[in-house]
Amino acid sequence: MPRPFTVACIPAYNEERNIAKVIVGAMSHVDQVIVCDDGSQDMTAKIAEKLGAIVVSHKRNLGYGAAIASLFETARQMKVDIMVTLDGDGQHDPSRIPAIIQPIIEGKAHIVVGSRFLDPSQSKENNNGNNLSSYRKFGIKAITKISNIVTQTGLTDSQSGFRAYDRKAIQEIRVTEQGMGASTEILFRAQGNHFSILEVPISVDYSDTGETSTHNSVYHGVDVIISTIKFVSIDHPLRFYGIPGLACIAIAIYFGIIAIQTYTEGGRLITNVALTSIGFLITGVVLMATAVILYVIINVVRDSRRI
Repeated sequence: MPRPFTVACIPAYNEERNIAKVIVGAMSHVDQVIVCDDGSQDMTAKIAEKLGAIVVSHKRNLGYGAAIASLFETARQMKVDIMVTLDGDGQHDPSRIPAIIQPIIEGKAHIVVGSRFLDPSQSKENNNGNNLSSYRKFGIKAITKISNIVTQTGLTDSQSGFRAYDRKAIQEIRVTEQGMGASTEILFRAQGNHFSILEVPISVDYSDTGETSTHNSVYHGVDVIISTIKFVSIDHPLRFYGIPGLACIAIAIYFGIIAIQTYTEGGRLITNVALTSIGFLITGVVLMATAVILYVIINVVRDSRRI
């Protein structure tokens, strides 16, 4: 069986301090390294080119998701068999690439995610006196729980950027999120395509990434949550809009009955109760209409893609 054509894909923004060691470390385990220079203002692109990596450049900083999208597109054009993504800030250990790609080589998974929580003894987090480790862990686990509810994956680390994809996943997954929500979007699209996902333990080292690298943790969390809500609203419009719509209509009926009874018994209309009923009724009707319209549009689009 021929050896699969494997590439390491690295999104990078102003990573001149760390990009060289990441590229050199990855080159020992893959056939080619691809770097997406996401509008860096330093020497990131030039260093990557000097080391023999293929460099895909954005004229301006578009975000992590945009960089991942460009890397996926480049991998598709090169007809790659296995694509490994890892961050350019040095937090991921390139020596773990063989472990990341092994389940794909063995045909056990379409996507492999490197988890920071499968083997806590491997963690190398440096608190730098700022309790960074606890804060980061809490945020990642909270986001992972939300992501697992939506994607039904049951992962321990849904936000890990150290991943591997087989050829089918590379061809089918199209990343549209430009920010950090791309990590969850990929899992969401994998679930929609019924791709199998496995996790393997990895170690991380934040000692040289500063306050972390380029990504603000609060922004990361908000971006992921907003993206998750968007995916759910698009994929399950009847549930996302329909259920709240029915609830609003039920509340409207409740207050409407109270208003009618009060008027019938005392001949006096309680304006606040009546207006509350009307407000919930309008909201419920709008939500129900939105649910039906989106459901029809989304299914028409899906059917057209199958043709």
